[in-house]
Amino acid sequence: MMTIIEILLQAFFYGVIAYFIIVNLSYTILLMLSYREILYYMRHNSFSDYRITVQSELTPPISILAPAYNEEATVVESVRSLLKLNYGKYEVIVVNDGSKDATLDRLLQEYSLLPSNQVYEPALTTKHVRDIYKSNKPAYRNLVVVDKENGGKADALNAGINVAQYANVCAIDADSLLEDDALQKVMKPFLEDERVVASGGIVRIANGCEVVNGRVTKVALSNKFLPIFQVVEYFRAFLSGRMAWQGVNGLLIISGAFGMFKRDVVIEAGGYNHETVGEDMELVARIHRTKLEKKEPYRVVFVPDPVCWTEAPESVRILSRQRNRWHRGLLDTLLIHRKMLFNKNYGVIGLAAVPYFLFIELLGPVFEFVGYFSTIAMLALGILNINMTILFFIVALFYGVMFSVGAVLLEEISFQRYPKARDLAMLLSFGVLENFGYRQITLWWRMMAFYDYFVKGVRTWGTMQRKGFSRAA
Repeated sequence: MMTIIEILLQAFFYGVIAYFIIVNLSYTILLMLSYREILYYMRHNSFSDYRITVQSELTPPISILAPAYNEEATVVESVRSLLKLNYGKYEVIVVNDGSKDATLDRLLQEYSLLPSNQVYEPALTTKHVRDIYKSNKPAYRNLVVVDKENGGKADALNAGINVAQYANVCAIDADSLLEDDALQKVMKPFLEDERVVASGGIVRIANGCEVVNGRVTKVALSNKFLPIFQVVEYFRAFLSGRMAWQGVNGLLIISGAFGMFKRDVVIEAGGYNHETVGEDMELVARIHRTKLEKKEPYRVVFVPDPVCWTEAPESVRILSRQRNRWHRGLLDTLLIHRKMLFNKNYGVIGLAAVPYFLFIELLGPVFEFVGYFSTIAMLALGILNINMTILFFIVALFYGVMFSVGAVLLEEISFQRYPKARDLAMLLSFGVLENFGYRQITLWWRMMAFYDYFVKGVRTWGTMQRKGFSRAA
């Protein structure tokens, strides 16, 4: 006769199997929706002439916001890249958030910046702004550098919004590089549909790429394992995740590395929340909530073509901090907006998007950990059906590989940024290999996020050392 512990272990095990079926059914639906949305996007934009966007006087100007904290390794090259974007009228606002390194000095020296007489008008409350700098050189006339006391990324973005003179603001990371036509493409949904209030572009990993004068001139994979695993992860998150959710107006996150917003909508929602490390997701969730509560028509979209290149962590220590922070940000956002969970008043967001991010993205590591634990415990007690367990793990492996490989293939049939057959083969191989160790390590990092959030009370970003992009000789 089975003991209570054995009954509980079996219940846990079969519960994990049921959860596994639900998760993979959800992933399958998302992958199919993403495929449909990408095909529609390719057909809809295959003959677009973006030069018209650049040349037209009706093209809305943009304020680019780049918060910078201890970014001396990449800030000059990133700003150089931003100043060379192929767009009509725009300004670049770099917000130095009380950096302790030479970030501000490098900007002042490189771009001949001097204090300006611009008045700081705080529509959003921020830490004290010390100075606003501009250059007297014509080549840098659209560059603004804000020096302020340290208040965190959200506070720096709010300061940039206060300084911005244009109706559309584009938030990026100071260590990121945008492609020439990225602004044109991420702005296009605003021109086509007046309901669009926010638009996000895809983020790709620059590790291994050749960067010359702030531009990615040659796309290639890194010669290190960790960045390649992250390339596959990014494909899965963006091309087979966000692409699907934007199709039903359920997109709950726009990456902080590259997102376009209507300035008045951000101010209406209260700006970025400086009390969470997931300020990018929290803002989008709050915009959804604000618009739905006011019953105003709106859309939040994802555009898979405009590319933002970023430097991915190459060490296990830095990557673990990043993934821990991302999961804490997700947890914090869902707690803040828990009112929307299963609330029909919030439509797709309340009935589908929030439940998905809660039960699959946030609690997924918990269920997977319970699955591993119950399997080992049942094996030790001799009550495990070995044949069924082996079959389960084979099926689980198959689905894990399928979704990773499917995301890589979505990239191949659409944008083909990795033209070499060797790179494609490498990505497909890593889509398989990530299920043997890498996935389990990231699972542990996300599990630790719960401990750090609830037990240790960690609410900070942590340090993220950068190597900097390669430079032209």
